[in-house]
Amino acid sequence: MKRITVLLADDHTIVREGIRKLLELEKDLQIVGEAEDGRQAVALVKKLRPAVVLMDIAMPLLNGLEATRQIRKDVPDAKVLILSANSHAAFVKQVSELGAAGFLLKQSSSAVLATAIREVQKGNTFFSPAVVKHLPGRNPKSLDRGKQFKQKSNHLSSREVEVLQLIAEGQPNKQVAAELGVSFKTVDKHRQHLMGKLNIHDVAGLTRYAIAEGIIESNDRVPTG
Repeated sequence: MKRITVLLADDHTIVREGIRKLLELEKDLQIVGEAEDGRQAVALVKKLRPAVVLMDIAMPLLNGLEATRQIRKDVPDAKVLILSANSHAAFVKQVSELGAAGFLLKQSSSAVLATAIREVQKGNTFFSPAVVKHLPGRNPKSLDRGKQFKQKSNHLSSREVEVLQLIAEGQPNKQVAAELGVSFKTVDKHRQHLMGKLNIHDVAGLTRYAIAEGIIESNDRVPTG
């Protein structure tokens, strides 16, 4: 029996360990890799070519939504199944636009998770009932994952989204440059382009925008200065 290969992407080690142990009980599923941030997830998908990617949304360096966008562009055969504790409408809308195969809440049972993996691997969609109400037309079957993924609002490039996330996470330009492997001047240029495109002229504004667009999650109050 050919097993369904799965990649786990979640920044919490204990969560990945728990999911791995649950899925290892399923004879037709095989965990082939684990990623602790979105950037690592994209790299591993390109390398390992798993059939299904279990993707958390809130991850450092590169969030799950942008990672999904890059995977859908570079490895379109991989089915991305979002697994998140947050069913916020903004996240669900972006997931549907990006062409993910489904959205499953972390409150779901292991049996439901296994079923979701099998369904998306077949080419079907799978959305938790609490998520369906946020889908366009409230009909998950209306999603066409064969279409070209949509660009994010304001046409931000993938690199601009990465820079935006790191800035919104509180990283200084020097650290952003180190994380992305580019020069300080390049980061500053991206930052200026971001502010120009979005008509936002301070870090607090960029952070609020990143939260509103689902680029980062935050339970903290965003500064107003």
